[in-house]
Amino acid sequence: MTRKTILLLAAASATLAGCNLAPKYVRPVGAVPATLPQGGVYPAAASDAPDVTKIGWRSFFTDPRLQQVIALGLDNNRDLRIAAANVLQARAQYRVQRADLVPSTTISGSGTYTNNLFGAAGASGAAAGGGTSGGGTGTGTGAGVGTGSGTGGTGASVGTGGSSNLQFYSVNAGFSAFELDLFGRVRNLSRAALEQYFASEEAQRTTRISLIAELATAWLTLASDQDQLRLSEETLKAFQQTLDLTRAQFRIGVASELEARQAETNYQSARNDIAVLKTRIAQDQNALNLLAGTTVTADLLPNGLGTGDATIANLPTGVASDVLLRRPDVLQAEHQLIAQNANIGAARAALFPRISLTATLGTISSALSGLFAGGSFTYTGSPSIAAPLFDGGRLRGNLDYARASQQAAVSTYEKTVQTAFREVADALAQRGTIDEQVSAQAARANAASVAARLSDARYRAGVDSFLTTLDAQRTAYAAQQQLVTTRLSRGSNLVELYRSLGGGLE
Repeated sequence: MTRKTILLLAAASATLAGCNLAPKYVRPVGAVPATLPQGGVYPAAASDAPDVTKIGWRSFFTDPRLQQVIALGLDNNRDLRIAAANVLQARAQYRVQRADLVPSTTISGSGTYTNNLFGAAGASGAAAGGGTSGGGTGTGTGAGVGTGSGTGGTGASVGTGGSSNLQFYSVNAGFSAFELDLFGRVRNLSRAALEQYFASEEAQRTTRISLIAELATAWLTLASDQDQLRLSEETLKAFQQTLDLTRAQFRIGVASELEARQAETNYQSARNDIAVLKTRIAQDQNALNLLAGTTVTADLLPNGLGTGDATIANLPTGVASDVLLRRPDVLQAEHQLIAQNANIGAARAALFPRISLTATLGTISSALSGLFAGGSFTYTGSPSIAAPLFDGGRLRGNLDYARASQQAAVSTYEKTVQTAFREVADALAQRGTIDEQVSAQAARANAASVAARLSDARYRAGVDSFLTTLDAQRTAYAAQQQLVTTRLSRGSNLVELYRSLGGGLE
């Protein structure tokens, strides 16, 4: 094969390098409305609200202890480490696949040492010479060199043998069976691997955002249960006083045993709540430790939820649904869709002939010092072509599989966008009424507490029955519990809205 032929093949490969059989990628549209829900229970658009994707988690979460807990989780959480390892794996797989775009060149050297035997037996020759009575010597010639003895006669020559060592040295560099990617098969496989790598990065970002939200929710839940425990312990003291009073009245005959048993019912109910809440708090700490990937020290734990001011209160509400397209899970689904698009191109290219080239450039010499001397260089080139003839439908089946996978990826992408839309819409729906719920529950709890005090005073004055007093106490206790729960819902809603809008990356 001449050098001119190799250059022509290289030029043809470069000319067809732009051939790509993958379908043109078009992002699916129309899966969700252009804007997020507005009106009704949904809050009005806030023109001064910041871009949530630009709000770092250290700015959104204002409690220093919660900030430190989140930082611990980002450093130690095992799910986040697994996601990071998955990114490294995908990047390595991309590098392996990308290597097929260039020839894998190798260099080799060799030395050959051969022992070669040569020579022949001497032929008979006439020996002429002078002799004496005692004998004489003569020299004969033949195919070899020989000596003879006789008396003025003819001598037979006997040949002697010899040997030689042959040495050859060579150095070669080249590549073997490098595919000239005329139809884009290798390039599309490389593109698919690259998009999978990008998808793994987005998956890691999704895990990071979810972890921040889960840590914050677990921390707030622990704070809420601490408030519930404090409330139950205070209520237990009030129920204990009522129980002691009714028992004393029962002993002197002022109250009946029914009233004493009713007071004990409230008391034992509060005792049970305390036991349950102590168990729940311990479980909350275990959950927080698991998310953080290490033991969260006592100084980082909350003392109570209070009014729920661990986060900023203002988040954007009137935004276009395009913001959802920047969510990491949506970007991950899109990268996977592009990868499937590239796989179709690779499957199509497999139906066409495949041209490969093997080429070497080297030098050979009988002396080591002459390896790079003039005239010692050699080259070889060996192109080959292989076209599918009959494979039982394997290649067509691969193409159909790639197309079906691409259709599934389209649906997955659209479902991911729809899920994101619903998560944000649900969070906005609760955001629109949660402040009113908190206000109503606070007013209800205050009214119930006042009613309980008035009822107790009326009972002691003999105006109301003890049953009315017990009912007022239970109502006040339940209202206080519901107020703590509603405040937790408000804090969790802000965290969920922050997560679902794609915040927490910075």
